[in-house]
Amino acid sequence: MPLKFVLRPNEKVIINGAVIGAGDRPGAFFLYNTANFLRGREVLKEEQIDGIEKKLYFVIQLVYIFPEDSVLNLQRFASILAETRAARPDQAKALDEIEALVADRNYYRALKQCRKLFPSGAESQDPGNDAPSDPDR
Repeated sequence: MPLKFVLRPNEKVIINGAVIGAGDRPGAFFLYNTANFLRGREVLKEEQIDGIEKKLYFVIQLVYIFPEDSVLNLQRFASILAETRAARPDQAKALDEIEALVADRNYYRALKQCRKLFPSGAESQDPGNDAPSDPDR
């Protein structure tokens, strides 16, 4: 069964590293095979990083979107995860879950879990602060 998603007018999506944009009208798209994708509102830009949790999200996002650079980005992930553990010892269980998801290459769910660590209020802001919206991925 294909995965259907709708892009808002002028919204962008990254599919397997390629940026695709909608025109001035909403558009429905179907993915018929496995693909890594993030909608523009799920993408965190480097200049939006204002805390260790977003730094962790960003590196997972890089691993997910750019698998060709995964070796380097997984090394960065390990380093930033250790930094996050030191800064957020109260989130050890959540960080263990994120680490396990990354080890299982379930990057989208790792991103979703990482989002829950963002300071309260940060989840509701756009872009890069809107929770991933596809629960079945």
